Amino acid sequence: MSDFQTLDTSTWGSASTPAERNRVMRNTYWLLALSLLPTVLGAWLGVTTGITQSLTGGLGLVVFLGGAFGFMYAIEKTKNSAAGVPVLLGFTFFMGLMLSRMIAMVLGFKNGSELIMTAFAGTAGVFFVMASLASTIKRDLSGMGKWLFVGALVLLVGGIVNMFIGSTVGMMVLSTLAIGIFSAYLLYDLKQIVDGGETNYISATLALYLDLFNIFQSLLALLGIMGGERD
Repeated sequence: MSDFQTLDTSTWGSASTPAERNRVMRNTYWLLALSLLPTVLGAWLGVTTGITQSLTGGLGLVVFLGGAFGFMYAIEKTKNSAAGVPVLLGFTFFMGLMLSRMIAMVLGFKNGSELIMTAFAGTAGVFFVMASLASTIKRDLSGMGKWLFVGALVLLVGGIVNMFIGSTVGMMVLSTLAIGIFSAYLLYDLKQIVDGGETNYISATLALYLDLFNIFQSLLALLGIMGGERD
């Protein structure tokens, strides 16, 4: 945490030199790793207490979207202050709590623990591949942003519609598309950091966290549908 504090002034300005870009990247990776702890805690709390089991249908959607966008607004407002990191960690705890319902469902399978570990390993694999590509690709990928944003909006609308339809095939299609879109988003966000387009490590961490969260959630949904073994 002290390393983050020493970078406050240097990462809020322009990351125009390789040394500054490396500092932003290093601090982003550290904060991203730290953000996993509240996520795991939130997921564990949700599974243990069952507090999110009642959040189904429209109620669950309202709570999730309201909480997520509320936190993201607060992160945007505090990213240049000392409150930015605690607000971000609060957001990742909330996201872990929201994920707990799916995790509890997957744990209901005989091989549930294996499916969760497989989804985690798959997400880590995607991250390492995209991180390697971001450091080697010389082409400017900034033009991808608007198309990826449109893709994410289509996924959001499709997810809302399918929530009311309850189609398993629809869930599989949406999950597959989400893995592809957010893997591309991950490459885009990493390249922004590498090229100095993103100079605030809190904003950078939020972007990478959302990419990884959506990839993991989509992988877990696919594995649960296709590979879940009932007792």
